[in-house]
Amino acid sequence: MENCIILEELNLLMGELELFNRIKRLLIGRPLKNEEAFYQRLPKWKALAIFSSDALSSVSYGPEQIAVVLALSGFITYGYYLYSLIPIIILLAIVTVSYAQVARANPGGGGSYSVARENLGEKPALVAGAALFTDYILTVAVSITTGTAALTSAFPFLGEYKLLLDIIVLFCVLTIINLRGVSESAKFFVLPTYLFVGGLLLLIVIGIFQAFTGTEPVIAEASVQKQPMDMMIFFLILRAFANGCSSMTGLEAIANGVPMFKKPEYKNAIHTTYWMSGILAIMLLGISFLIMHYHIMPNPNVTMISQLAEKTVGRGYYYYFFQIVTMLILFLAANTAYNGLPPLLSIIAKDGYLPRYLGQRGERLSFSNGIILLSMATALLLIIFDGDVEHLISLYAIGVFLSFTIAQSGMVVHWLRNKSKYWQGRVFVNALGAFITGIIVVIIAVTKFFYGAWIILIFIPSVIYCFRKIKKHYTEMGRELALKPGEKFSYISSPIMKNYVILPISYPTRSVIEAMRYARKIGDEIIAVHIATDNENADYVKKVWHVQDPEIGIVTIQSPYRMVIQPLLDFVKQVAADKNPEDYITVLIPEIQTTKWWHKLLHNQTGLILRTLLIFKENVIVVTIPFRLKR
Repeated sequence: MENCIILEELNLLMGELELFNRIKRLLIGRPLKNEEAFYQRLPKWKALAIFSSDALSSVSYGPEQIAVVLALSGFITYGYYLYSLIPIIILLAIVTVSYAQVARANPGGGGSYSVARENLGEKPALVAGAALFTDYILTVAVSITTGTAALTSAFPFLGEYKLLLDIIVLFCVLTIINLRGVSESAKFFVLPTYLFVGGLLLLIVIGIFQAFTGTEPVIAEASVQKQPMDMMIFFLILRAFANGCSSMTGLEAIANGVPMFKKPEYKNAIHTTYWMSGILAIMLLGISFLIMHYHIMPNPNVTMISQLAEKTVGRGYYYYFFQIVTMLILFLAANTAYNGLPPLLSIIAKDGYLPRYLGQRGERLSFSNGIILLSMATALLLIIFDGDVEHLISLYAIGVFLSFTIAQSGMVVHWLRNKSKYWQGRVFVNALGAFITGIIVVIIAVTKFFYGAWIILIFIPSVIYCFRKIKKHYTEMGRELALKPGEKFSYISSPIMKNYVILPISYPTRSVIEAMRYARKIGDEIIAVHIATDNENADYVKKVWHVQDPEIGIVTIQSPYRMVIQPLLDFVKQVAADKNPEDYITVLIPEIQTTKWWHKLLHNQTGLILRTLLIFKENVIVVTIPFRLKR
């Protein structure tokens, strides 16, 4: 009869496990054995869509962030728009050429972290890793929130559900798709990227045509008005420039993912980098021209690119098509982080600065632990800032340009060491990139310090501190676990060695009987312990115990303050002090396994607490004896 019950419980458990596996396979697919089934190398046209979605989609919020500062400052400063934009275009060209050199010199991927580790040492590499970690999380958060803003601009009634939409897209779309693998995610991301680029370029062409053939001025008079330059105006221009630098996020993604390209990998990666930056520059200039032509002003409920589309083509079919593809590209732009961060975390984990499980592939051969970590961190950020684009943008860019600076500095050292063909020109390009991006880090830190940059300036050192503590733990653990020279395994126990088994009980029950059977098998000396919170109950427990097991006595510990855990810990400590140093102590904890999850809420968790506290005791073994309820 007992065997039948066990088989019934086993069948029920296997059925639940099979249901779980079916749901998991439905969501993320079947496990893969062959890496090629997951890791398909990408042609340039497909890689452009996958790796460039973050950079290209940033045009939907980058120009707006310039206007937000210049239009709402209380000064007549809109006419200084180009003073912030043109330096961004020049900077884009410099960083593009610099990152092409990163792809050439670092075909194994890893971007700034790998370059810094190989050329600059541990500390700069950890700074780059922490900066990239910050940047990728913010990339997902900003991309999702701006995608939701594009949707609510077209359909205002969805505005009150912004945060809920953000969370749904994060977990139900991005996380699941990326857990399926790169080849699967590529199917979802290619079409929206090209639809967005094509739709935006067509919108720019229509807008420019209307500007030069219409009756209105090519650029609105209000868009060129500006008051005389002074230090306050100069600071506003710098802040607008710092905000606009968010248009350059994602440039490092291609250099991080060189191994995913078809052969020759680094050449295809370089060509894709140039194409991406060229398209980005054209779109930035086109959108900025139309913003100034229509003199579009920031609106907290409607994005500027939505206003631009409405003024250019009206609120018709094309407008809604454009808003939908803008939403999709912004949602999918977050995929750049999913392609970049999990492999980066795996590299850092293999170096010992992150938990080792982040370096392991899952059933679908993706870095599933890194994907889940990225999603959880992003969800936390969205909840803290309530999905507010303005607050998230304030945190953005500093991590990006910090990693840019470190990568370019590392490349200078690389070319100076190797002195390959054209090394002088490459040193100049990377040194110029490092110098300029370093200045931009300072500009962003100063101009955006009170708008959120201080959080990043605290968070990055905190991440670096965690990296070093994790490394220290693994190093010390390795020393502890390593076999000493000449040390061999010994399976012969000493004849005087004993195993003391301590069995805490609150009342003699069937679960205690099962635990006692096991104790007799493994123990040389068994000690039953009852913590008495009142004398009447203690006498009753002792009487019942002697009837059930007269051979083994029971130790009763009085607890006048009705504490259970601490008296038991003190008793274990006393036994440990009295025993031989070579002896073992095993604490058996009977634990009831309920059939329903919510049944656990009806029972105290003394066993769990006791197990958690005892596991830190030296030379104490903790064993849980489960007793499964039938109903």
